[in-house]
Amino acid sequence: MIRLEPAGAEALLLVLADEPDAGLPQRIAALAETLRRELGHLLLDLVPGWTTLLLHYDLTRTDHLALAERIEPLLEAWLSVPAVSESGQVHEIPIWYCGEDLTWVAEACGLSIGELVDVHSSAEYRVGAIGFSPGFAYLSGLDPRLALPRRSSPRIRVPAGSLAIAERQTAIYPQASPGGWHLLGLCPWTLFDAHREPPCPFALGDRVRFFAIDEARYRAEGGGEA
Repeated sequence: MIRLEPAGAEALLLVLADEPDAGLPQRIAALAETLRRELGHLLLDLVPGWTTLLLHYDLTRTDHLALAERIEPLLEAWLSVPAVSESGQVHEIPIWYCGEDLTWVAEACGLSIGELVDVHSSAEYRVGAIGFSPGFAYLSGLDPRLALPRRSSPRIRVPAGSLAIAERQTAIYPQASPGGWHLLGLCPWTLFDAHREPPCPFALGDRVRFFAIDEARYRAEGGGEA
């Protein structure tokens, strides 16, 4: 059941599902675009989550009760549109599986390193949210055999391009930053560039597949520190 909940004095949280599913991120993105088009003069920002959409609104123009009233017919129309499970752009991402946690993760999961790489690279992932840092795409669909809790002690610095896993998700760190996920490898591509349009290649609902490369190809494609 959809819920509209106040989130502080100037925000409204739309809870759109109890559990995420493969088609929900892109449907949330479509809803965000509709709200931006229809109610943009009232809104300051829209922040999609796995199952939610947070609306920051201009308190000088509306309040949560008035905004909720405006949103309800738009939600009804949104609910009437069926999900398209195979929608979203497909991204094929090269990875040099050389992460410093690769051996530990393989042992923790009862796999060889080769099996770990095969399991991780054979899945198709879905962009469910983008946040934490610019361009950081949270990807669902990690094989249950690789599900591990986050590190008990986060690293102060994770290199840009690091492929990592935690819980049932995988992601690539677009910039060097602190991080508590397990590092499996490196992507040679720049996945966020403020001067590029769009700055991030990923959008909600996009599908992502990884394929293994060696160090030579990683360097040839512009890979940096390892």
